Amino acid sequence: MARINLPPFTRALLLVVVSLSALNAVLRTNKWRNSLESTPSATTVGNYLSSPQWAIPYLVFIPTKSIVFPWTALTGALVENNIVSLAISGSVIFFGGRYLERAWGSKEFGKFVLFVTMIPNIITFFIYAAWHAVVGNTPEYPTPLNGLVALEAGFLVSLKQLVPEHTVSIFKGVIRMRIKHFPAVFVLANMLSGPLLGTDTALWLSLFGFFTSWIYLRFFRLSEITSTATGGDATIMKGDASDTFAFVAFFPDAIHPFLAPVCDGVYSTLIQLRLCTPFSDEAIEAGNESAASRSEGGLPSIMDGRGGGRRAEAERRRALALKALDQRLNAAAASRTTSAPVTTVQATLSGDSADTGVGAGQLEADTTPKEAQA
Repeated sequence: MARINLPPFTRALLLVVVSLSALNAVLRTNKWRNSLESTPSATTVGNYLSSPQWAIPYLVFIPTKSIVFPWTALTGALVENNIVSLAISGSVIFFGGRYLERAWGSKEFGKFVLFVTMIPNIITFFIYAAWHAVVGNTPEYPTPLNGLVALEAGFLVSLKQLVPEHTVSIFKGVIRMRIKHFPAVFVLANMLSGPLLGTDTALWLSLFGFFTSWIYLRFFRLSEITSTATGGDATIMKGDASDTFAFVAFFPDAIHPFLAPVCDGVYSTLIQLRLCTPFSDEAIEAGNESAASRSEGGLPSIMDGRGGGRRAEAERRRALALKALDQRLNAAAASRTTSAPVTTVQATLSGDSADTGVGAGQLEADTTPKEAQA
């Protein structure tokens, strides 16, 4: 039987999602059954699945109601209401979490999950609260905020950063798409499903999950990289200044000429307001080299939990280290070109001295017997 190998945080996250979703189903079902007699419409399965009346306020994030349960900003993002969404979220955590945790480490992956689940929930909570205050008509049962939509968007943004050119084939190659296009397609699908299917919460959660994950990875996440821009030494970089992870890179190439000036203007404004630190030329060069090395490594090398994947990753790191060492040796050799002739002359002089010493020894050996005969 094949052994399922999951990193520790991914395994714990998957167990928490399944456990909280099961607990939510039990509590929701009990609440639904207790209301069957007083609410005839509750007898339909559709009402049980869709109505916010059965939401658990101390487990999911409900605008205007969960303000007294602040922990629901986190727990609500880890609860799914039905088996289909739970299966999708479980698959995303299993495959995406396994890859990201191995690429970043458990600590960085945990921080990423915390930010991308809580921040979109809190922003969406205040949007709905403000809307109810402006309209002046707060519903008796507001729409709850729950599910891993924001984290799913964040995972796609992360994969776009790490392996943007990796191609995913679906239905035996009938549908082929590069990972770099997944985030935009995911957000667009949720934006369309909002007015069509009434899932407006998924619209906001996916949108803010996309922005939160990109801002964190672009400007704040600390990573260790090795680059010729840093002299071949490993250094800690804040954010990802690579051109392939710029905001405009999430959109089709055809609209880059129109979108790039807008993005540059927003970036310049944020710098002037001191809300953002500009990237140096060295940081951009280091980010581009790091992005190129990640693309060369590819998705399978880290996704493979067996020894072959680890050996391939070790070989890739060894090749990068040897390349950096070779560049440093070449730079050192170039700096010693002026001192090399002096070393040669010294060696020659030392050789002459050695020859002279040998000759003197032979002369002394030859003359000593003659003096003895005399």
